[in-house]
Amino acid sequence: MTVTYTARVANARFCGFSKLLLAWKGSIYKVLYKEFLAFFAMYTAISITYRFVLYDDQKRYFEKLAIYCNHYASLIPMSFVLGFYVTLVVNRWWSQYTSIPLPDRLMCILSGGLQGSDERGRLLRRTMMRYASLSALLILRSVSTAVFKRFPTMDHVVEAGFMSREERKKFESLQSPYNKFWIPCVWFTNLAAVARCEGRIKDDHTLTLLLEELNGFRGKCSMLFHYDMISVPLVYTQVVTLAVYSFFLVCLIGRQFLDPNQGYPGHDLDLYVPIFTLLQFFFYAGWLKVAEQLINPFGEDDDDFETNWLIDRNFQVSMMAVDEMYGDLPMMERDRYWNDSNPRPPYTAATLFVLRKPSFQGSTFDMAIPKEEMHFQPLEDIAENMEESSSYHPNMALFNRLLNAAPSPTALMGGALRRTSAQLQRLRHSPSIDQCTSDDDDDDDDDESVKIGKGGSLPSGLGQDTQSTVSSVRDAKGLRTPLLEVQFVANTERQRHSVFNEKKEMSEVEEKSDEELYIREEREEVESTVGEIQAPSSRLLRPPQSSRETSTRSASAIPFTSRHRSAFTFHPAADSSLEHCSSQPAINHNRAVPTIPKPPLGGNKKSFLTVPSHNEPQRFRSVSMGSELTGS
Repeated sequence: MTVTYTARVANARFCGFSKLLLAWKGSIYKVLYKEFLAFFAMYTAISITYRFVLYDDQKRYFEKLAIYCNHYASLIPMSFVLGFYVTLVVNRWWSQYTSIPLPDRLMCILSGGLQGSDERGRLLRRTMMRYASLSALLILRSVSTAVFKRFPTMDHVVEAGFMSREERKKFESLQSPYNKFWIPCVWFTNLAAVARCEGRIKDDHTLTLLLEELNGFRGKCSMLFHYDMISVPLVYTQVVTLAVYSFFLVCLIGRQFLDPNQGYPGHDLDLYVPIFTLLQFFFYAGWLKVAEQLINPFGEDDDDFETNWLIDRNFQVSMMAVDEMYGDLPMMERDRYWNDSNPRPPYTAATLFVLRKPSFQGSTFDMAIPKEEMHFQPLEDIAENMEESSSYHPNMALFNRLLNAAPSPTALMGGALRRTSAQLQRLRHSPSIDQCTSDDDDDDDDDESVKIGKGGSLPSGLGQDTQSTVSSVRDAKGLRTPLLEVQFVANTERQRHSVFNEKKEMSEVEEKSDEELYIREEREEVESTVGEIQAPSSRLLRPPQSSRETSTRSASAIPFTSRHRSAFTFHPAADSSLEHCSSQPAINHNRAVPTIPKPPLGGNKKSFLTVPSHNEPQRFRSVSMGSELTGS
């Protein structure tokens, strides 16, 4: 029978499990003592042979072998393999116990659902309950060695009263190559249908409930059969067994105490008895024995299931429930607390301490909250706070202040960086940039114009930057603060009407898809150009002059070095016509971009830019980037 020690460990106390170590039935000593004695005997025999039988050279060889075995024995994953295996076996062991069919639910439904206190009703209830017990007996007889020893043949089952002779003949007449434990369950359902037809089962709902409980009972019988048929995979059991046995076979040699005079590391003592090796064997081999005992709990070990006791208990209880207890009710009377609205059963002197404990009301029952946080808030304020919290992050104000305080590189270039990079992209990928002119009919003699020759071309960003370059020259004379003025030398002036044609062509060229494709590449080039423009003023700017001299002076007087040569230099003799720059660039798709030769002025390459004087502080606009700079 299963060893029960639950009452002995009901209360935790000092060395509470120490008394359990002295128990023999179901203990590890009873299971493991034979293997333990065999291991210790083999270890002792090898030790005696090493000490008294082997010669010196043989001892040296054995010592090397022992060191080698002890070094590599740790490579065997004992804890890993055994831990998983024992966990699997324990879970399987408890699942098999919960699959044992118990008739308690079935007998209660049968006793209350099948009516009739006459002989026919009693016969139906007892027969149906006996069929359920017979089905459980047949499946336990198939999986448990203890039950099979008790009922080795069907004659023993008939003599025990679980089956009549006519039922046995009917049972054996049904030919099936499989286990026939389910046949009594079918007989049960047939009798339930007969009882429903006779009116002893009042409604279909009761019949359905009865058959559902029977199906659950039969399902547990089936699970026991499958647990018996499907075992833990054999390879897993073999791996664990080989791991444990091989480990301790190696330990028989590797854990031997060697001669301390030889000076081997870790062999300074000679204790003769390997205490820790024996403990290790006790733990690991005992762990394996636990799995060996639990892998089939339907045997005859001390801790195996008491299946014969379960058969006796289930049969007796079920018969009493459906027969003797049917309709047998005690007389109803008023209970002791009939007029008491707060009934409290009494306590003995040993349990009075329970009354002194306050009743548990919940983990938050005694939690304290400040009074200012207990007041209800208007729903309107709550809704406003929710909207503000969803749209405004608490750290956003600090983040914005940090961004505003930090120096921004775009403050120097303004908004022209994006537009200039787009125009430089057009300059690079457009077929040509044709002539452009600027209408200044209403201007006087001081009006400055921008002229582009055929042999060179102005970057389109310089002509289109929201009136930031050429068109800003018109405003220079009114403000008396001259901007950068560009004048390119040419020979003649073209017809005015060509300006409008070129503007029309320009509107067709500007496509946003082209800008989005190459904007990133050209932005990097523009940033590199800005780096050169922001160089020390001694490299870029000459001493300032007056605004009037700046407007009349030739653009070739100031050299300007740029990384984009073709965008700022041209040969004046390449074309004989003069053109006026308009406020918007014009592009001719029918002409390819001409080769731009070096300017002939002075034999050196010049860029035609004029810079305002440094004598007076003023603001000017960069031709290359279109951003405002402050001169000092």
